[in-house]
Amino acid sequence: VQLQASGGGLVQPGGSLRLSCAVSGRIYTIGAMDWYRQAPGNQRELVASITNSRSINYADSVKGRFTISRDNAKNTVYLQMNSLKPENTAVYYCHVDNLGYYRDDDVPVAVKDRWGQGTQVTVSS
Repeated sequence: VQLQASGGGLVQPGGSLRLSCAVSGRIYTIGAMDWYRQAPGNQRELVASITNSRSINYADSVKGRFTISRDNAKNTVYLQMNSLKPENTAVYYCHVDNLGYYRDDDVPVAVKDRWGQGTQVTVSS
């Protein structure tokens, strides 16, 4: 099972980016799907979270500008980021909890959580 994040890049202030994170493997359940970020010298912080019942939470700093969504059929979570600011520059990580999947021998496995590899977002003119 892997979490593959994509969509990062360099964007000017005021611009937009859409991040995606696909969970690959023989998945049978995913709990919450989240986006975190970590800027140089800072701790990793929660940006947005969406549960499997689509209850959503955002960090105060991104409310009204970022939108999290998920496609359960594709085991994918998205983060639409609008009106980007230089202070949004960070490595963005996807995270899932209560992940269940089948091994190659069809044995079900349940894990508390799993992290993706991160994608760099740079907001600069």
